[in-house]
Amino acid sequence: MIVLVDLLLMLIDLTGSILSAILQTFLRPRLKCIDGELCLITGAGGALGRLFALEFAKEGAHLVLWDCNAAANEQTARLVRELGRQSIYETANRVRAEVGHVSILVNNAGVVAGRRLLDCPDELLERTLLVNCHALFWMTKAFLPRMKEQNHGHIVTVASALGLFSTACVEDYCASKFGAVGFHESLTHELIAEDLNGIKTTLVCPYIVDTGMFAGCEIRKELRSIIPPLEPLYTVQQSMKAILAEQQMICIPRLMYIPFLARALLPWEANVATYRFMGGDKCMLPFIKNIEMKTSNGHTKLC
Repeated sequence: MIVLVDLLLMLIDLTGSILSAILQTFLRPRLKCIDGELCLITGAGGALGRLFALEFAKEGAHLVLWDCNAAANEQTARLVRELGRQSIYETANRVRAEVGHVSILVNNAGVVAGRRLLDCPDELLERTLLVNCHALFWMTKAFLPRMKEQNHGHIVTVASALGLFSTACVEDYCASKFGAVGFHESLTHELIAEDLNGIKTTLVCPYIVDTGMFAGCEIRKELRSIIPPLEPLYTVQQSMKAILAEQQMICIPRLMYIPFLARALLPWEANVATYRFMGGDKCMLPFIKNIEMKTSNGHTKLC
């Protein structure tokens, strides 16, 4: 009998959640005020990071801007692996001591190796996983305890559409972003299970953003006008709407929900056929060629 009652309550919650999501699609959601909140943004030196900083500043948030060490390249990847975690914890202690409690954490930093798997040095593979995935654990461990004490905060994970479905030749990036999505979702479930409803989470999964990070990446030419690379400002503005509306997840553009669902519902062969039609199976090859050319000229920039 208890099971039947719980099942009925679950179905009521399920129906309510679906109806609420539908309403939010058509109605403008209520946006929360973050005036005076202390917001820490990683990857703040990049295009998206700078725009996030400007948007949070417009909303009245106080900012702590955090960016990767420019020396963290393949030559120093071993050092980053050994010291990166401790460096995060030490810097987090300084932030708490000097500016106070971080109530909004935006994990935005990201890199990609831009090499085929068998041509990619292990150090670059490790670097992608360290920055895109492992750092999420360290940043969250550094700032979540105080959020839990106050039952107040917001954790934003800027992942990627390539954390929901994959493509060829960017194994390091896809693996790191799948890891980021898994980390974020598990963390969200943990907060809900502990009834910490004052700590919100938002997962941001954009399509390729026109920041130069994936310069050269292109799908079938007939479809490029339908799914062009995203403008950085548009990406950040859509993300901010989701954050301020306390939306748990956003795919940008909404069209990205389709391959996400197709991956789960369709046979593997059907997804492969769709990728081939769209040119998604080889879309990263021009990007990798660009990286190879820049590497040969001695001015690769992967961050």
